[in-house]
Amino acid sequence: MGRNLQTAARLRPVDLARGHGLSTQAIRNYEEAGILPAAGRTPHGYRVYTPQHAGALRAFLALVPGHGHQTATSIMRAVNQGAVDEAFRLIDESHAQLLVDRQTLQAVEKALRGLDPAGVPGAEPTAMPGAEGTFIGPLARKLGIRPATLRKWERAGLVRPRRDPQTGYRVYGEADVRDARLAHQLRRGGYLLEQIAPLTAQVRAAGGLEPLEAALRDWHGRLSTRGRALLTGAAELEAYLRECGTAGD
Repeated sequence: MGRNLQTAARLRPVDLARGHGLSTQAIRNYEEAGILPAAGRTPHGYRVYTPQHAGALRAFLALVPGHGHQTATSIMRAVNQGAVDEAFRLIDESHAQLLVDRQTLQAVEKALRGLDPAGVPGAEPTAMPGAEGTFIGPLARKLGIRPATLRKWERAGLVRPRRDPQTGYRVYGEADVRDARLAHQLRRGGYLLEQIAPLTAQVRAAGGLEPLEAALRDWHGRLSTRGRALLTGAAELEAYLRECGTAGD
């Protein structure tokens, strides 16, 4: 893939490194990893890079924010080995993962919109008179599910009711009811228990639904940033493919 060293502009490792705030060792590491094509050598053994190597470096650094370091490395290695279709497959996987992440976010937001903190209008009270919580039967009826389902969710870690010390009955506090309703909404959306568990844990860690709203806004921002980064990376990679003479292959 390299050009004739007599006709191509010659660049030293420091020339590539300086423009991106990198060390010359990083440039050598990138070459050894296959991120950059193999450099030519002077009669004295010094590495000589060309504008093509500069294009490879730009493409890699642009790919990292959207794909991550490992995938970006694999993409560049595939391109430099002439396996362009493999590079495209890796890119497709990153886009597919971004779509899955967007769908997950949409499912969580939809579930949260379905959670009315005041309870379902017209539904029967779930707490027993004088009790500081809700028993499994009333909560199951309120959600329109069987008590066995709530017990299954408990085993999966989606709800964590306490036990009444005198009767041993499960008692669902306010946070437990919230978690049960969130699980119910997500299950209706087709999510598996193992997919719901980390989302429920996120609600608990945030301290409830209101703090989670800020987390969701941040999630939106991060997905948008990733999407933009994928576009930027694609543009730089296309420029590099043209430099290599492989665009359109």
